[in-house]
Amino acid sequence: MLERLFKLKANNTTVKTEVLAGITTFVTMAYILAVNPSQLSQAGMNANAVLIATALAACIGTLLMAFLANYPFALAPGMGLNTYFAFTVCLGMGFSWQLALLAVFVEGIIFLLLSLTNVREAIFNSIPMTLKHAVSVGIGLFIAFLGLQGSHLVVDQSVTLVTYQNFKENFNSVGISAVLALIGIVITAILLIKKVRGGILIGILATWVLGMICQATGLYVVNPELSCYSLYPDFSNGLNLGALGETFGQAFNIEAGSVRIADFILVVFAFLFVDLFDTLGTLIGVASKSNMLDKDGKLPRVKGALLADSLATCAGAVLGTSTTTTYVESSSGVSEGGRTGLTAVTAAILFFLSIFISPIFVAIPSFATAPALIIVGFYMIGAVAKINFEDMAEAIPAFLCIIAMPFMYSIAEGIALGVISYTLINVFSGKAKEKKISVLMYILTILFIAKYIIMAIL
Repeated sequence: MLERLFKLKANNTTVKTEVLAGITTFVTMAYILAVNPSQLSQAGMNANAVLIATALAACIGTLLMAFLANYPFALAPGMGLNTYFAFTVCLGMGFSWQLALLAVFVEGIIFLLLSLTNVREAIFNSIPMTLKHAVSVGIGLFIAFLGLQGSHLVVDQSVTLVTYQNFKENFNSVGISAVLALIGIVITAILLIKKVRGGILIGILATWVLGMICQATGLYVVNPELSCYSLYPDFSNGLNLGALGETFGQAFNIEAGSVRIADFILVVFAFLFVDLFDTLGTLIGVASKSNMLDKDGKLPRVKGALLADSLATCAGAVLGTSTTTTYVESSSGVSEGGRTGLTAVTAAILFFLSIFISPIFVAIPSFATAPALIIVGFYMIGAVAKINFEDMAEAIPAFLCIIAMPFMYSIAEGIALGVISYTLINVFSGKAKEKKISVLMYILTILFIAKYIIMAIL
């Protein structure tokens, strides 16, 4: 049955490999179960309800990806989008969280229509292969940067923006977290060099266990002010499934006259833009790294993947969470050998089970998942070798795309700069015909430029 559903032999994989990859993907993404409720509760939402909505939205979206596209990609409420939802839309613009959920739902419907009319697929296929390789590299740097931040190895600093951890300060909290992350990187690297199956997952669990030992011996001290929480699962609060009623269907509980149309359209557009290009960037980057793209740089069954993303966004809004999108952390499972929807099904089942044993997954610290992100970043950066650096018209836009993702903290902005620079550089250097730039690339360039102009005006 599994062979018939997921075509395991055709994808040169096994049930064991796929399940292990799904577990790895889930564990790498499990932080969203803690982060999303924390973020959205700032907008006045019930944190327990958001946790349940997050797990269910991730489960539904990931199952849709498995059965509509047979890809090993997992979905969950997106980081960045949840921050925009809570702090910009709700706290900054004064939207109620119910209205913000409605904006997410409307964005999902628009996304769905674009998917059904092949617009999103056309956008995916119109991006030159050089930029697709660049997106893979940029995402690799971006998620490695996320890992460095999550482990407290890299911290913010007023003069240089970022710097390395000062191990003398707060050693028993952020300092030891950074040390454990470094140990985790070494453990994971050794396991991978030794070709141990599940090396990334074992590295996550080993780093977590070391952390618990440090907490037990007093070497690691809980300090919530520095985002250093207990590493032991806490079941003391019990399980309240009824909390979901606090957010379920509230996207449609809007008082007449409370919607400012101009602001609402702007918010929908912002959600739409980031979701569209984050999703495309993730699909391009992860698929490129795992050799899922065909000889023309197209992703087979991309429409199914895009439909899954659209439907998941709508479902998430109804359940009570911000935009659900395809996760770049899916690359951790792909690096473990995941190639089919069975990987996604495994991750989806774990997201569902996490509702009942969420304290276990919430307790996995960011410094334990950081080594996985950094190692996966290493895997993905290999695509840089496929970029032709002898051709400046190809290499410079690729470089701009790559550096924008970590430095601007956005996959979408990296794609935008890559598209704009690729088009303008080739047009003004007289190479547009040679490069066979598509009409859609010109349209995307105009839209991206218009976006920046509008942002500057507003």
